[in-house]
Amino acid sequence: MSEPERPGRLVVVAGPTAVGKGTVAAYIREHHPQVWLSVSATTRPPRPGEIDGVHYFFVDDAEFDRMVDDGELLEHAVVHGRASYGTPRAPVEAAIAAGRLPLLEIDLQGARQVRETAPDALFVFLAPPSWDELVDRLVGRGTETEEERAARLETAKVELAAQREFDVTIVNDDVERAAAELVSLMESQAR
Repeated sequence: MSEPERPGRLVVVAGPTAVGKGTVAAYIREHHPQVWLSVSATTRPPRPGEIDGVHYFFVDDAEFDRMVDDGELLEHAVVHGRASYGTPRAPVEAAIAAGRLPLLEIDLQGARQVRETAPDALFVFLAPPSWDELVDRLVGRGTETEEERAARLETAKVELAAQREFDVTIVNDDVERAAAELVSLMESQAR
């Protein structure tokens, strides 16, 4: 008879815009199959290469509002004054119950909401090596207009100031190293 699975500890990773949360999460998805990555719902259009149901669940405003009204989201927020993002509750709860290593890669607003509903989760802040590097990453990805970049940089200043709200900080100076540090931390929390 096998042992019953021990509930997993939810790990939440957040950080400022363009710090590389999505890049670190994608690396973990590809190289660390033991980690269960939550897939968020969003009302923003897909970026090049993003796949519905893999990177995000792309939904319209009406469907997103229905999900909020029906209590289907663990957290949700309007980000950068434009698109809505949220974490579907049921898959996260199932991963925790199954003893998986569950990881939420979300924004600061979402992390604050999760702290209210799951205070026993581990909150990890992904930080840039420097402000200049963060600016270079945002400009370099070329997915936003000049106006959107300016708004994201203003948001990033506020988000960086929230670092002290987190349990652990990992500097994303190298994607592979940051991902390995995060996975190692998750595995140590599961023991």
